[in-house]
Amino acid sequence: MSKLGFVPDATRRELTKVPGQLESYFRSTGRTRMLRSMCVTVSMLASGSRGNCATVASTRTKILVDAGVSCRETFKRMKALGEEPHSLSAILITHEHSDHIYGLATLAKKLRIPVFLTGATHSAWARAIRDEKGERPQLEKMERFESGHKFQIGDIEVKPFTIPHDAADPVGFTFRVEGSKVGIATDLGYVPVSVRDHLRGCDVLVMESNHDLEMLRLGPYPWSVKQRVMSRVGHLSNEALADFFTNDYDNGAAFVVLAHLSEQNNHPEVARREAERALANRGGLFQNRVLLAAQSEALEPIRL
Repeated sequence: MSKLGFVPDATRRELTKVPGQLESYFRSTGRTRMLRSMCVTVSMLASGSRGNCATVASTRTKILVDAGVSCRETFKRMKALGEEPHSLSAILITHEHSDHIYGLATLAKKLRIPVFLTGATHSAWARAIRDEKGERPQLEKMERFESGHKFQIGDIEVKPFTIPHDAADPVGFTFRVEGSKVGIATDLGYVPVSVRDHLRGCDVLVMESNHDLEMLRLGPYPWSVKQRVMSRVGHLSNEALADFFTNDYDNGAAFVVLAHLSEQNNHPEVARREAERALANRGGLFQNRVLLAAQSEALEPIRL
């Protein structure tokens, strides 16, 4: 049986290529009850070096992944997509860099919902905020987790996994909900075997495609910054992601989202071309729909 009830796998892959087709299919076959019970939504609100945040939602639970833009901008982008910010169930944090936690303190205070992060990430964030403002930040509802140990938020199972990045305790996440699996892995210098294993079987896969190597080498960054970005605890290049798609990707996701694109050292169409070429070599170009997450505006929600 497929992950969409009694829909054959081949039919599911065709229907999930274009947002809205799956809903139309269930309505045309009179199975609107199944549709209501199976809606899984992934929304990329912002993605890039100036701020990252996304939502993963079931019919009963909605999680904000990272809080890298202001509270006001997060609310604005959610409302633009028809999402209610006060329906959020929890906030998850991948690591303490400012483009992932900039709006955290205000969001946590206004929403008064649990904030999940590792102990090391919380300590690093608290030190940074205290250095700037001279006071210790407070999270009213803080929940610590450990990489490798899954936990539950409502009806969504969350599995954090370690990623190679120059932060205190950086993680990616997979989410299992209503028969679907979503994987998010950004801010990683390379894709180790452990990360590849966690990302197998995803229906939606969000992966970093940060920079084009040649654009980075010739670009305006100081050499020390270029070395950091290209290092094994830096950011994933278009070329490295293409290599992952060619050699290690299981080719199973209906949607592949390219995320955390550099505005200085990349171009959306360059990133898309590299990814689509690699997927085509695996015979997956027509099975995977490649989407681009942007810094300046939210991506249309992905629905399974």
